Amino acid sequence: MFEKLKKRWQIESNLQLVLILIVFSITGSASAWLSKPFVEMLGMSDANMPKWLFTILRLILIFPIYKVILIVIGTLFGQFKFFWAFEKKMFSRFIPSKK
Repeated sequence: MFEKLKKRWQIESNLQLVLILIVFSITGSASAWLSKPFVEMLGMSDANMPKWLFTILRLILIFPIYKVILIVIGTLFGQFKFFWAFEKKMFSRFIPSKK
């Protein structure tokens, strides 16, 4: 399994793979945790809107937070180059290609 990830992400070191997986873990938890204060600043709560709408809006808010935190934490772990390329690739999937 790890060899497939290393090949797919074009990395050679097991240490780099471990660092990347740690960054993904920290980023996921941190973005969910940090979205709560942003939701509260915007005055949104599941008490004043339907739960399904609150959940959708919070998920939409988590997305940009996740992207920023991924670059920051990735840089702190010395993996800026990998995560910058990862972000560009992820962002390019949202832009329709001109064919």
